[in-house]
Amino acid sequence: MALLIKNGHLVDPGAERDGIYHILVGDNGRISHIFEGDMPDMQGVRVVDADGFYVFPGFTDLHVHFREPGFTKKETIRTGAMAAAHGGFTTVCAMPNTKPVIDSAEHLQEELDIIKRDAIVNVLPIGSMTVNQDGMELSDLEGLKKAGAVAISEDGKSVMDSAILYEGLKRCKELDLPFFDHCEDKSLVRGGVINAGKKAEVLGLPGITNSVEDSITARDIIFAKEIGTKIHICHVSTKGAAYFVYVGQAFGADVTAEVCPHHFMLCDDDIPWDDANYKMNPPLRSREDMEYVRSKLADGTIGMISTDHAPHTATEKKGGFMDSPFGIVGLETAFPLAITGLLGTMTLPDIITRMSLNPAKRIGTGKGTLKEGSVADFVIADLNSEYVIDTEKFLSMGKNTPFSGMKVKGKIIATYVAGRRVYG
Repeated sequence: MALLIKNGHLVDPGAERDGIYHILVGDNGRISHIFEGDMPDMQGVRVVDADGFYVFPGFTDLHVHFREPGFTKKETIRTGAMAAAHGGFTTVCAMPNTKPVIDSAEHLQEELDIIKRDAIVNVLPIGSMTVNQDGMELSDLEGLKKAGAVAISEDGKSVMDSAILYEGLKRCKELDLPFFDHCEDKSLVRGGVINAGKKAEVLGLPGITNSVEDSITARDIIFAKEIGTKIHICHVSTKGAAYFVYVGQAFGADVTAEVCPHHFMLCDDDIPWDDANYKMNPPLRSREDMEYVRSKLADGTIGMISTDHAPHTATEKKGGFMDSPFGIVGLETAFPLAITGLLGTMTLPDIITRMSLNPAKRIGTGKGTLKEGSVADFVIADLNSEYVIDTEKFLSMGKNTPFSGMKVKGKIIATYVAGRRVYG
């Protein structure tokens, strides 16, 4: 049955629409018609009145960890997809650091079978650059592409051997696969668990310097520019990394970048004590870094907001920085944090561009917009009512977040995938 969303304030930068519209979704799950003003009489149509609410193209997250196969005590594809829908994400890209690692067509097919069975949103797999993410031997990148990988990454690690990375980037170029780049020089980490700064000194914890991230960001953009590979810099956290993205774009590299809400909302000054819910990789940086990264998000140098959704069990996260794994959850807090933290310094269409249109373009899904004929992946949101982030209401198995108890605006009312309501 066709579906009519009426009276919603549609913000769709890809279609240059920002106003009150009625959206008709056909029974094929695609946008049939979008119109203004009085509605014609319609029979046999389900009607949802979105008066007072906003309607956006569904969000795309290029960077999530759903832990399945292999780590289902932390998250599953089913619960991760439910969390995505709760957060307004209709498409997510799953990183390959599962068990087994997604380094072959066989392993990818195992993941795809679970996705087909359990996912209520579009979950797109990313393949590993090297076998078992050991950094020693390239994965079968052609086989991964044929099996359905939308990108290649070594996320959670960097490919430290420059020769192997260079050859892998060449293969990505030949296969027209973007490389999603976790930039971290492991030889410089030296057991660090927090940003190298005053907070690390106060807490007596080993620090992670900016050069850990900056050096690999610069190296990999240089390689990608020379080869012509599409490269996407993940979870930018430092002033230097953001600047290198700017320089790479200026010199003609096909480089894009993302920032996570925790990196534009928090800095290491905000860490109250030795609380592992503030431990992520890269870490919360200095206030100067945070403000610069935020400025590059605003001016479009960093064109996307991703979450790096990384669930862990409560037991794993109950210790301090030294005894707990890196990572926090983010799918169910990203939109309210963006609205609460950015609206005013950025326009609403710019925020939606960075959460919907730009990431969809980077992986070529054709989504991120609600033009006539496009797939009806969209969200209905309330931007006005305030509420408190409550981890007990999360659909993710992970509750590990530093934002618990924070008062925010920007609440997802309903999420639709191909015209079918999956949340709300």
